[in-house]
Amino acid sequence: MGKIIAVCTSEKKGVQKKAVDEITLVPDYGIEGDAHAGKWHRQVSLLSYERVQEFNALGAGVDHGAFGENLIVEGYDLKTIPVGTIFECNGVVLEITQIGKECHSHCEIHKKMGTCIMPTNGIFAKVIKGGTIKAGDEIVIKGEK
Repeated sequence: MGKIIAVCTSEKKGVQKKAVDEITLVPDYGIEGDAHAGKWHRQVSLLSYERVQEFNALGAGVDHGAFGENLIVEGYDLKTIPVGTIFECNGVVLEITQIGKECHSHCEIHKKMGTCIMPTNGIFAKVIKGGTIKAGDEIVIKGEK
């Protein structure tokens, strides 16, 4: 079992996301008001809270959303979760569609630290069933597709 530590959005691509009180997820679209929403396979991005903490221990000093992640999740090492895994949180159902991503241009974090964890530790999902999620909500693995 895991816990949502923060939910983050941004209205523009290519900028850090900001933590918000709650997000509304729409089936086969993503998060209302988030720049990455749309009919594609990377509607929601997730990052492990533990990996962010480890990175901050190296001196990064990043806030929630700094890597462009929508959900910061405690309790799972997300990079080990296979594609097709189904997560449920507050009635919202997410299907994992991709592990990691190519970093086309190095972000500010990479420029400062010489590396970034999102390309190797971030995972992506599409929204199967919508609803709202906020920090503190429980998130569980329901199986694989």
